[in-house]
Amino acid sequence: MASLLISANHMITTPADGPTRVLSPGFVRAENGVIAEVGEGRPPGPPDVRLADGLLAPGLVDLQVNGFFGYDMVDADEEGWRTVVSRLPETGVTAFMPTFITAPVGTQAEALRHARDLLPRLPAGARVLGVHLEGPFLSEKRKGAHNAAYLIDPEPEALLTLLETGLVKLVTLAPERHGAIDAVRALDAAGVLVSVGHSDATAAQTAAAADAGARMVTHIFNAQSGVHHRDPGVATQALIDRRLRPGLILDLHHVSAETAKLVFGAASGRVVLVTDAAASAGMPPGTYDLGGEPITMPEEGPPLRADGTIAGSGLRLDDAVGNAAALGIDTATAVDAATRVPADLIGRADLGRIAPGAAADLVWLGPDHRALATWINGQKVFGGGS
Repeated sequence: MASLLISANHMITTPADGPTRVLSPGFVRAENGVIAEVGEGRPPGPPDVRLADGLLAPGLVDLQVNGFFGYDMVDADEEGWRTVVSRLPETGVTAFMPTFITAPVGTQAEALRHARDLLPRLPAGARVLGVHLEGPFLSEKRKGAHNAAYLIDPEPEALLTLLETGLVKLVTLAPERHGAIDAVRALDAAGVLVSVGHSDATAAQTAAAADAGARMVTHIFNAQSGVHHRDPGVATQALIDRRLRPGLILDLHHVSAETAKLVFGAASGRVVLVTDAAASAGMPPGTYDLGGEPITMPEEGPPLRADGTIAGSGLRLDDAVGNAAALGIDTATAVDAATRVPADLIGRADLGRIAPGAAADLVWLGPDHRALATWINGQKVFGGGS
């Protein structure tokens, strides 16, 4: 693989001995797909790419993608997977977790086998980090857009069936369900990240899940018990428990601007920006599919079920970063929430940072924080630079 030298007027970097910060200017050199050198100031030689404006950032990492560009990941054919993997870099995403929502265990297991078989045939594009199972071990009271008929307790046999392919790397569950704490321990022991979500749990029950190994909360404030001065729930524990990383859908529809500021303020350095994108993301208004049931994408706002329930989003992750910046969140923190924090959470210290030894996954974000160019393993997969 060829070398790559990029010079940028503004660049995010994560030093080994300090916090993520912005270099103005800075440069990065990659060799054989890996970052070899990061420096402040102008590069020692003529760069291959010179970025006069915007921001050079690590490739974005999205842990919750139900679908995109008209395809629902759980039942997408090979063409659908190829489309999503190839086009997600248009949004700055270089690594993601396809997310399968609640369905019968047998249906989910078949979808996992299908994904396992086609992954080796996918073209160069966004990395598939494993599958996020959002259900079926969720609360009926907080089901959101999930089908209540398929919600079950996390029995050991069901877990074994779903883990058989080795693809499952993240499971969202409700810790108040029968057997859920034992399931958290079993999943953690198997190397699977556990997130609390679609849950009516108390703060104490959420803390018990963290004691057992849970380390994330799925889309904070959405489909979960919240913040009450005498009856604290999942969201409260997510904000105060430093073991937990709250996922945040920052489209300004799922949570208000004020609530998003609260999350960043209370959970400083722990926020994980996610899209929860549905098949309607990147598409015009119309009817699409989420988990085998229809959703409608309106002219404005997120997709909806027929009963008006929010069903995923149409959000791009680069836009989530831009929304955070527009709220006054500093640039390094906003980018970190879509790069280093999720990468570290899933044990991928080689991703989500511009630092020597990391993969050369990079994105040039324009002044509006939209992706203008994206590189994966030092190879340009979208856009260009000058």
